Amino acid sequence: MLRYLDPDQMSAANQGRVSEWLPKKGQVYQEDMPTVALCKPKLLPLKSVTLEKMEKMQREAQEEVKEQDRLERAQAAREFGVRLS
Repeated sequence: MLRYLDPDQMSAANQGRVSEWLPKKGQVYQEDMPTVALCKPKLLPLKSVTLEKMEKMQREAQEEVKEQDRLERAQAAREFGVRLS
């Protein structure tokens, strides 16, 4: 049996509660949960750009040290008259 309540009676009857109500006729809608959208896999570099720059700087520094060492040896050889191979 359905009873119709005026707004004052409804607020007093509910007192903050929300009751469930399903219709007897018509359509019932349900919100669709979003599905997982798979993207194309992204290929990541094995080495980062920063790491490659650091390695390049290190190689250049090592080459400079080798070149400076070679020049020092050549200068020392000239001073002492020793011939380098």
